Amino acid sequence: MKFKYLIIVFSIIIIIIILITALLPLLIAETETGAELLNGEGIPAAFAVNFRYITLPLLLFMALLLTGVGIFFFYNYRLLSLLEREDWPALAYYLEQKIYIKGKFSNKNVRLLASSYLVISDYNSVLKLEGKAILAKPSVIEKNALVFGAARVLSGNHADAVSFFKTYMNKGKKAALKKNEVQWLRWFYSFSQLLSGAFKLAQPEFASLAVTSRDVVISGLSAYFLNNSISKYSEDPVQCLAAAENGRQRVVNSLKNIESWDKEINQMSGDIHIAIIRKYINEAGKWIFN
Repeated sequence: MKFKYLIIVFSIIIIIIILITALLPLLIAETETGAELLNGEGIPAAFAVNFRYITLPLLLFMALLLTGVGIFFFYNYRLLSLLEREDWPALAYYLEQKIYIKGKFSNKNVRLLASSYLVISDYNSVLKLEGKAILAKPSVIEKNALVFGAARVLSGNHADAVSFFKTYMNKGKKAALKKNEVQWLRWFYSFSQLLSGAFKLAQPEFASLAVTSRDVVISGLSAYFLNNSISKYSEDPVQCLAAAENGRQRVVNSLKNIESWDKEINQMSGDIHIAIIRKYINEAGKWIFN
């Protein structure tokens, strides 16, 4: 559904709630006055009290909420319309003006611009944005390390990806990153090691994530690569396969079937770091529930 239609529907709902709220004092007055309704003396006083202490605050709250939604929509209309059309080059240009010209290095702006560059495969511009942002506001790089690391993975610069993810997974443990995000940084560090052919270095992190991660996708993907890639080059293939089976069984016990796996993935599909490995995620699901 288009953003403007969502706003219209939301506004209609708010207006309906306001109308119901406006009639609420009369309904309350009728229940409170009881027998006084026979002579009509109780309703005006009860109505006034209920309107003042119940309806008026609710009306003011709803009016402020509706005003806030309207302001948000009109302020972000250009951004929302570009997102709706999926016009990534135009979106990138719009965000470049906000970031590079106006200096608005907010977390949202930086993440959207980096993601737009990734969609149009402009990896050099992602690195340029990273260089500018790390000088202006280093925290936005830490908060979006998965996006900036993804650019290195997609560009084929695996050695740089390994170095980047190693740096930020250590920083992430100290920064205010969610535990899940830190584990994804660890996963991509191992994945980059795998892509660079360093199977021996990739195995420990994958094995640890397979048997300890609370994120079933991380656990399942780690188990999949341990079983299908790393075990062929491992110095201890028995231990490697055991960790893979442990991780696979953890996912099966948690999700039961591949439909639940797909549902879990679809909930994460808006994240760019999930999109770039979707092929492996689908393959992992088939292996896990085969």
